[in-house]
Amino acid sequence: MAKSKHPDEPDTQRLVSATAERLRELILSEAPDERIGALPDLARSLGVGTATVQQAARVLEHEGLLHVRRGPGGGYFGRRPDAAALERSMAAYLRGRHSDHYEALEMMTLLDCEIMPAAASCRNDTLFEELAVLEMRIDQCVTSEDSVALEDDLHAILFKMVDRPLMELLAGVAMRFYRSAPIPRIFEGEEGLHAWRRWRHHIIGAIIDKDPDRARFEAERHRRELLRRVAR
Repeated sequence: MAKSKHPDEPDTQRLVSATAERLRELILSEAPDERIGALPDLARSLGVGTATVQQAARVLEHEGLLHVRRGPGGGYFGRRPDAAALERSMAAYLRGRHSDHYEALEMMTLLDCEIMPAAASCRNDTLFEELAVLEMRIDQCVTSEDSVALEDDLHAILFKMVDRPLMELLAGVAMRFYRSAPIPRIFEGEEGLHAWRRWRHHIIGAIIDKDPDRARFEAERHRRELLRRVAR
């Protein structure tokens, strides 16, 4: 007599993974919060058992791609992962791997070296106007908290100018991780803030002038100086 397979055996797991991938494609082909079907209907259309669909659904729930509504009008509904939740999860993973603030700063500034030249090639004049208004705030920044707030607003505009979802996620993760633990202040005192203001005028000015080469030069120069200031 053939032995029954344990649900954790490789064949079963491959079937669950394949079913999850088919459900993932179905969800992403529809608008967020769209009903993709009830459990029996999905099992029938996918050609698998209801238990397999349920296991695959748990995978997608964990990914933030699916949620189940019970009762009348219920069923399986697609959704989109929350970027902030992904950032928190990945930042926690990095802390568990004993990454440090220097590595986060390396990643943040490396991404800036790609994002800022790309922003200089943006064709949306309204966003350049937003950037020009932001630049006027630079000289009003008199504390580290002011500069942090401006950095956040700057990157919010940059990611409207540059449609790079992966870069935006990685930048968010690096920034969240960088700020998740006590870190040395990079721009302390009047000298530090003066340097920060000068650098931010240079890089924002290059973007507003729509000069990608100069924007890259300023971003790379800024990166070298930041890493020097926070050298291990």
